Amino acid sequence: MAILSQEEAQALLKKVIALSKADECEASLNGSEGGNIRYARNAVSTAGDISTISLAVSSTYGKKTGTATINEFDDKSLEKVVRRAEELAQLAPENPERMPLLGPQTFKNAITYVPATAAVTADTRAEAVAKSIQVAKDAKLQAAGFLENSTNFVAVMNSKGLFAYNKSTGVTFSVTTRNEEGTGSGYAARGFNDITKLDTLSASKVSASKATGSVNARAIEPGKYTVILEPVAAAYMMENMFGGFDARSADEGRSFMSKPGGGNRLGEQLMDEKVTIYSDPFNPELPSSTWNREGFPLEKMNWIEKGKVKNLSYSQYWAKQKNVQPVPGPSNIIMEGGTASLDELIKGTEKGILVSRLWYIRMVDPQTLLLTGLTRDGTFYIENGQVKFPIKNMRFNESPVIMLNNVEALGRPERTISVESYRSYLVPPMKIRDFTFTSLSDAI
Repeated sequence: MAILSQEEAQALLKKVIALSKADECEASLNGSEGGNIRYARNAVSTAGDISTISLAVSSTYGKKTGTATINEFDDKSLEKVVRRAEELAQLAPENPERMPLLGPQTFKNAITYVPATAAVTADTRAEAVAKSIQVAKDAKLQAAGFLENSTNFVAVMNSKGLFAYNKSTGVTFSVTTRNEEGTGSGYAARGFNDITKLDTLSASKVSASKATGSVNARAIEPGKYTVILEPVAAAYMMENMFGGFDARSADEGRSFMSKPGGGNRLGEQLMDEKVTIYSDPFNPELPSSTWNREGFPLEKMNWIEKGKVKNLSYSQYWAKQKNVQPVPGPSNIIMEGGTASLDELIKGTEKGILVSRLWYIRMVDPQTLLLTGLTRDGTFYIENGQVKFPIKNMRFNESPVIMLNNVEALGRPERTISVESYRSYLVPPMKIRDFTFTSLSDAI
C-alpha cells in the first residue's frame, strides 16, 4: 500500500478534506518503498527493504495552523487526525506570514517515474554490488559502498480545490576503494531515475583507478592554482550557492545575492559569461516534479544566464510584500557546459591540479559565500596536458561565486550525486584559474 495511484490518492484525500471543519484544510500523502545494500571490506554488511506511507493534515483558522500526521487510513483514524489538527490549530499562535491556499491548478505530467527502477529487487541490488566488489578484489583493494533504490509518491489536496500528484523513482550508488596500506583512496558516485543507466562496474573501475593512482602522493606548496574539478567536486563546491537563488534572503541582506546598502543583485553580471544555471523539470537526464509544495506549476527557469542573475525565487508571501508575481524556487539544478571530455580538459592544461572530490565543506562567510574544505580520494598534478603524479590533499578557501568568475573552460555536463545532501545535479567538469589552496593535509 506504500505507493498509491493518482486515483487512489485522490479518493483518500477527498475523504479527508470532507471531514474538515476548519477555515482552510490541506492534506498530503507521502509514500515510498525500496531497498538498500551496504558493503565494506569487500563483503556485504547489511541489506533491507523499506515501505512507508503517511498522511499529514494541516487545519487553519484565520492565521492559526495546526498539523497532525498518521499512518492509519480507516475512517476512524482519518477522523481522528483531522480533529487533532483542528485542536492544535486552536492552540497555535498566529502566523503573520500565513498566506491563503491556492485554488485549482493545471500541472503537466512529470517524467520522473521509470518502471524498470520500480521493479528492482534484492537480487538486482546484489548483482550490481557483486560487480563492484569484484573490481576491488581484482585490483587488490578494499571497497565500501552503498546502493539504494526507491519508488516514491506525493499527493496534495486542499479545501480550495487544488490537487497535485507525482510519482518518481531513483537509484543511488557510491563506492570508496582503498589499498591495504591505507595510502591510496578513490571514490565514485552515481544517481539516476532509470536503473538501466547505472553501471556499477564502470563506476567502481573509476574509483579503483583513483585509489591505485593516488599512492605515494607528493607534497606541493599551497597557493593559487589552475584546477580541473571533476563533476562531483564541482557539485560539492556549488551546492551551497544553489540555495541562494532566493529573493527574500537577498533582500534582507543574508546572502551573496544581497546588494551592499540593500536590495538584491537581480540583473547584475555576477559570473563569467560561460556560466548558465537553470532548472527544468522535463530534462530527461534530471527530471523533477512539475509542481512545488506551495502548489505552483513548475517550468524551465534560468537563474544565471551567461553570468547575469536572471531570476530569483519569490515565495507567495514575499512576492506580495514586493508587489511581484511568485516565482517558485529551483526544482532541480542544471549547469550548461561545453562538449569537451574530462580528458580533453586535462590535455589542454599546461600546469594545474585535478580534483576528484571535495569534502568537509564549511561556510566561512555567507555574504561572499566563502567556503573552506579539503580535497580527497585522489588529487593529481597536471603538467603539459598529462596527469604526472598524485599530490597530498590540501585545504582550500574559495567562494563558488569567485570561482565561477575564473572559468577557463567547461566540459560536457554529467549527472552526479552529492551524498552530503542526497541531491543529484547535472553539472560539467570545470577548468578554473586561481583556485586558492591554503595548507596541506596528511589525510588520504
